Amino acid sequence: MKAQATETAYRKKRRRLKNYDCVCCKMTFPFCWTCRCGFSICQNCMLENMWGMTCNAITWTCPDCGGQNGFGNQ
Repeated sequence: MKAQATETAYRKKRRRLKNYDCVCCKMTFPFCWTCRCGFSICQNCMLENMWGMTCNAITWTCPDCGGQNGFGNQ
């Protein structure tokens, strides 16, 4: 299969990477778990703090606003 020479505007927009800053470790990552209030936490910090942020491994509670957020597994 041959790759297309031209990219659509949709593909360019989708490939644009957004980096997130982890609130816990203060590092920048291409993926962080984010809440609607703006809180973001990286995967490593989430695994370390999961004991206090979830009780069912399906949702996690934002420590800033108390909102419920899903892990995307249901």
